[in-house]
Amino acid sequence: MYRKELSYYFSTPIAYIVLGLFVLGISLMLWVIPGEWNIIDAGYANADGLFAIAPWLLILVCPALTMRLFAEERQSGTWDILRSQPTTISRIVWAKYMAALTMMILALLPCVVHLFIVYAIAEPVGNVDTGAFAGSMVGLLLLAAAMLGVSMLCAAATTNQLVAFILGAIMCFVLYWLLMQEHFQSLARGVIDARNVFFFACMAIVGVLLTIPLIHYLTRL
Repeated sequence: MYRKELSYYFSTPIAYIVLGLFVLGISLMLWVIPGEWNIIDAGYANADGLFAIAPWLLILVCPALTMRLFAEERQSGTWDILRSQPTTISRIVWAKYMAALTMMILALLPCVVHLFIVYAIAEPVGNVDTGAFAGSMVGLLLLAAAMLGVSMLCAAATTNQLVAFILGAIMCFVLYWLLMQEHFQSLARGVIDARNVFFFACMAIVGVLLTIPLIHYLTRL
């Protein structure tokens, strides 16, 4: 199931478009578009802007990656075929989630390029806190995992991909603004606190676990 879902991402343009726009958006904000996060305008080598911009882009990217996970299966009629296979809904949901998380990891990997650029242009060369950058990247991955869990739950509640995207984006925005932002900012300082890790892990797991009974219920209708 995991391989099937992952191969589907690579066989359709949506994943390339969404992840490409994510990487491009961050690059433009850091190096091209004038503003407080533009590294060249700031006059000093610092990649902190990456961790200020990325969370807001994830609010759109995570729902975009999950919006088709269930809606497309139901619309095309392949959901019934999938359910007839010798597997459980729990395994199907977890496979879909892990495939989406894998795509998110692939989207975050190019962000490391910005560290190498900043490392090279710093004076003296290498005058960058790589430990803080690594900790912040861990925080960004945990945030993405939590948002994917929330987005998947929203995607399971509807058969319309656009509605799934809008619901997911709204829920991710509200939860980030009210709950996630403080925990992420703590991790973005480069301090890996177990409480913050536990919070994001719980958000992700709860999102997936709530999706399973929701799918069970909707399947019976």
